[in-house]
Amino acid sequence: MNHASSLWAADALLPDGWARDVVLAWDAGGRLTDVRHGVPAQAGQPRATGPLIPGMPNLHSHAFQRGFCGLTEYRAQAADSFWSWRELMYRCAQRITPAQAEAIATWLYVEMLEAGYTSVCEFHYLHHDPQGRPYGQAPEMALAILRAARRAGIGLTLLPVLYQTGGFGGAAPHAGQRRFLHDTDAMLRLLDTLKPLCDAQGARLGLAPHSLRAVPPATLDRALAGLEALDPTAPIHIHVAEQVKEVEDCIAWSGLPPVRWLLEHAPLGPRWCLVHATHMTPDEARDAARTGAVAGLCPTTEANLGDGLFDMAHWREGRGRWGVGSDSHSTVNAGEELQWLEYGLRLTTRQRNVMAEAGQPHVATAMTLAAVAGGAQASGRAVDGLAPGRQADFLELDPHHVALAGLPARDMLSAHVFGSHRTSAIRNVWVGGQPRIQEGRHALRDTAAAAFVEVRRALVAES
Repeated sequence: MNHASSLWAADALLPDGWARDVVLAWDAGGRLTDVRHGVPAQAGQPRATGPLIPGMPNLHSHAFQRGFCGLTEYRAQAADSFWSWRELMYRCAQRITPAQAEAIATWLYVEMLEAGYTSVCEFHYLHHDPQGRPYGQAPEMALAILRAARRAGIGLTLLPVLYQTGGFGGAAPHAGQRRFLHDTDAMLRLLDTLKPLCDAQGARLGLAPHSLRAVPPATLDRALAGLEALDPTAPIHIHVAEQVKEVEDCIAWSGLPPVRWLLEHAPLGPRWCLVHATHMTPDEARDAARTGAVAGLCPTTEANLGDGLFDMAHWREGRGRWGVGSDSHSTVNAGEELQWLEYGLRLTTRQRNVMAEAGQPHVATAMTLAAVAGGAQASGRAVDGLAPGRQADFLELDPHHVALAGLPARDMLSAHVFGSHRTSAIRNVWVGGQPRIQEGRHALRDTAAAAFVEVRRALVAES
């Protein structure tokens, strides 16, 4: 049973910045009830040995894609791109069973926890059997995701993906997409089925219209109306403007680029997460940011797929929120996503510390606070930092890690993001007040890793 608990730390990153001598207290439900600083440690009170920082929400994940990381890094045609990678992804997707999907997701979520993510938005579109038929009466693939999250102990926002067409203007779906497809009524029934199951394990349910090329306008309107009737606060995530070809095809179809089309035809607002949004005009970026929508950035995947770089300058002009995700999981490391985001901006601007804020000159601190706040908004969960009423999701940096040892707390976070060189500087992780990572390890690490390796071996053998 989870009893009320507390923890004292010499340093902790609170929503308004670093604080000294901080005590966190949380109730039996895993909610923070008290966060105070300038408080001496009490005799017998548990103490953190390193700085505490809020857990990072991972706002974009396709769990099954972890199963083929490293297997697409060869030239399949004269000029490889996102579109040729997608064909390889479809081949893998056709072979995965519900049991295999659960094993992949369980290991992935263990990896996420060890890497500083304490919750995940699962953009879940692998719905049906390899012939595109529903699994009996139960949403087997969605249940596999729920079980995996529960076993690993990670917070979950489940986003069933609505997918109907293979391109703009109602193009027929690709044969490789048949496992993804739902008509609108079937999707609304799926949401009805999943809502009590998500509620029962403290997960959040939302909806992910895959993209404008996969969801026709009338379907988008009807699906959003159905979601509104089920839960008017549910999060909505959509891939948009990830690739230049997608932008060109959207203009050919509608006369507008995709972000502008959403601005003129969809109720964009704080419930929305625009995943990637890589290729926007400056006006699109400013206008979309002003709606309160979150930009879902996945820098390592966007680099892996050759997507391009997000227009952060104009997004910030609109005071836009953003968060990070690991997407196809070529990298599973929250700090590394922040590093890649900052480095991409340095390369394009030829400046340093681009993402620092006026009130937060230390770039790792500024980025962590921004990504936690944006990720929490996108997840629809109260995980936006160390404050009363928020979930007790936090992690302890390892003060003995060679990259961190001997540094002040804010510099430890900087070293964690920019200098730990792929070795973990995370010592312990709590989710809802429960310890999930202790001394850098998850209790399921060995068994989950072994199951994952067996699944991957089977998938490679079938290829």
